Amino acid sequence: MEPEPKWLAWAKQLQSIAQSGLAYSTDEFDIERFELIRNISVEMIAEQSDMSQAKAKDIFANDTGYATPKVDVRSAVFKDNKILMVKEKKSGYWSLPGGWADIGLTASEVAVQEVKEEAGFDVTPTRLLAVLDMKRHPHPPTLHHIYKMFIQCEIVGGKAAKGMETSEVGFFEHDHLPPLSIARNTESQIKMVFNKTDKGAIFD
Repeated sequence: MEPEPKWLAWAKQLQSIAQSGLAYSTDEFDIERFELIRNISVEMIAEQSDMSQAKAKDIFANDTGYATPKVDVRSAVFKDNKILMVKEKKSGYWSLPGGWADIGLTASEVAVQEVKEEAGFDVTPTRLLAVLDMKRHPHPPTLHHIYKMFIQCEIVGGKAAKGMETSEVGFFEHDHLPPLSIARNTESQIKMVFNKTDKGAIFD
């Protein structure tokens, strides 16, 4: 696994300091300093990548409140010792059904919702398989600090159906996986999910 580029780690740390400082500061001079720090983090992203400053600020530096990691929820649904996966329209690659955790929903409710919306099945959550820090796994670098939750679910109804963001639905054996969207899930993570269905959860 390649380490996260130093410049990206520094930019994310500066953004976190600035966001938290802006959330709690009342002194106008402190606010000005934290805004400067935030602008520096945006300039670092734009300088080191092909992203414009405007886009970097929009997706990286527009959050408010104390800076915390984002949460990605992935559903592990098995049938005949095969795992449910969906093909993303945007990338053309495959992932476990899932997405960002939504305000007002529990993680297990997100898992259920994502399977229905992306794959057509009605499921019920049964157990937490893993909570992973994305930066400790071989994903492409990302502007956000992300925790990934993998929740095992069982099919209780519905039928396979593509969704607004998915073009195909299928079940795959652990040694015959389709081309993966590694921004969403890696081969090692999916094989870990196969191995953790009868063991305790992983926290990494």
